[in-house]
Amino acid sequence: MKLHRDNPNAQNRIRGYGSGEIRINEVSYHQSLIVAPQALELDGIPSDVAQLKSRHLERLLAHAPEIILLGTGSRLIFPPRELLFEPQSRGVGIEVMDTGAACRTFNVLLAEDRVVVALLMLEAGG
Repeated sequence: MKLHRDNPNAQNRIRGYGSGEIRINEVSYHQSLIVAPQALELDGIPSDVAQLKSRHLERLLAHAPEIILLGTGSRLIFPPRELLFEPQSRGVGIEVMDTGAACRTFNVLLAEDRVVVALLMLEAGG
């Protein structure tokens, strides 16, 4: 698993989202990713809900968030309910939305000093 860490005093902010691209700070990414205020994970992230497994949610929980955002691509697609039980059983809120909405919500929660982590899916081929 490749982790990229920003300056410990800096925070990742989502600066843009479009078809096949997410821009965090000044870097554009063309793949699904996990973003937390001070961490990025790029390897082994599903590009659609059908690939989502409990191990991906465990990676999100490892960031000790208050809330998890699950951006499911260009359309809102709910994962199987049983995948959502683990975060909820640990008292962590989980919200499912399309990736654009998840990007906007991440920034709002970040501005409120909430401990948020997002898995943002980009469909393969953009």
